[in-house]
Amino acid sequence: MKLRHNLVAAFLSLGAVSAFGLPFNAKSNAVRTFRGAGQLPGAATTPIASLSHDSNSASSSTTALAASVASAGTEDAMRTRGGGAPGGIDIPLMCYFLFWYIGNYYYNITNKLALKAAGGSAGFPMTISALQLAVGAVYGIFLWLAPDARAKPTVTLDDIVKMLPVAFCFMGAHSASVFALSAGAVSFGQIVKAAEPAFAAVLSQFVYNKPVSKAKWLCLPIIIGGVILASVKELDFAVSALVSACIANLFAAFKGNENKKLMETEGLKDRMGSVGNQFALTTILGFLMSVPVVLLREGKRLGEFADIFKTNPVVSANLIASGLWFYGYNELATMTLKKTGAVTQSVANTAKRVIVIVGVAIVLGESMDPMKLLGCGIGIGGVFLYSVIDQLLAKKKKD
Repeated sequence: MKLRHNLVAAFLSLGAVSAFGLPFNAKSNAVRTFRGAGQLPGAATTPIASLSHDSNSASSSTTALAASVASAGTEDAMRTRGGGAPGGIDIPLMCYFLFWYIGNYYYNITNKLALKAAGGSAGFPMTISALQLAVGAVYGIFLWLAPDARAKPTVTLDDIVKMLPVAFCFMGAHSASVFALSAGAVSFGQIVKAAEPAFAAVLSQFVYNKPVSKAKWLCLPIIIGGVILASVKELDFAVSALVSACIANLFAAFKGNENKKLMETEGLKDRMGSVGNQFALTTILGFLMSVPVVLLREGKRLGEFADIFKTNPVVSANLIASGLWFYGYNELATMTLKKTGAVTQSVANTAKRVIVIVGVAIVLGESMDPMKLLGCGIGIGGVFLYSVIDQLLAKKKKD
């Protein structure tokens, strides 16, 4: 029953937030105000599988939250405000943040549980990562087919071809990340993944000819030093986890730069229609690209995985749930970042990392050594400083 209730909660949550399909022309400083809205119900954080939490209360509170979000999504109940008057509550943005955090938290837990039950890094990490994308692809297609759910994109074949580099990097980042989380602790993998700015800086400077400021370069030793400190006392340390997380960072950095190039294509935003459509197309293409990787790495054992999937509900339920959470939180993260400023984005990302690393470590009983926590704090602090240093220096010059 626990697995079933949490799957229902995942479907309801994802369905609710999908109502807020953010168009590309949405202004980042727009505030939607919902008059007379009460407090949002508290968010549940009960993972799927054999954890000793009350799944009934988790399911009911998440369902209640989803219902309140869906009702708040009605356009007639909202209006755009330019300045955001005191007392005005940006209900959609609050929901973006809330479900982004919840989705990321749940994804990391359900993903780890599915990987662990299927044999860890020696099991089927590539198959699980591909099927997670498949779940998201099916959900994205469902939204296009369902009446009045989401308008279909009108992209051309040339647009699809131009999206292939982004989709490939997206697939690579996801697959490498899943493998890293299968080989080591979730908290450790997340700490290493927090060092992505270091990879992004190198690529921007030397591959895409987009110079990075000296101030940002000076932040990189802080980030790298934090990761090294966290690695020293990691009880579940594995070289494969470290290398895979670094590869995931490299793919993610490439994806960010390629996505900027892609969105410069004339008329592409209008043909895609919304952020949700862009992520759905990327997910579908990413899944198709992941199939050859699965066949190459684990193709000979797919029959064994099929048996595990059919007979072990921990694997099947957590795989489906993690696919839904992954799709939902990524789409919401994109929507959230498009509606907020640079500093808000940096604070949100920093807070998200802290919540996921600490929360998941507690729930899964992972190592919380003081040296690891110190390294985590230094690394995440360095990432935050890297994100805001240019704005802080620019503001200082103005003053």
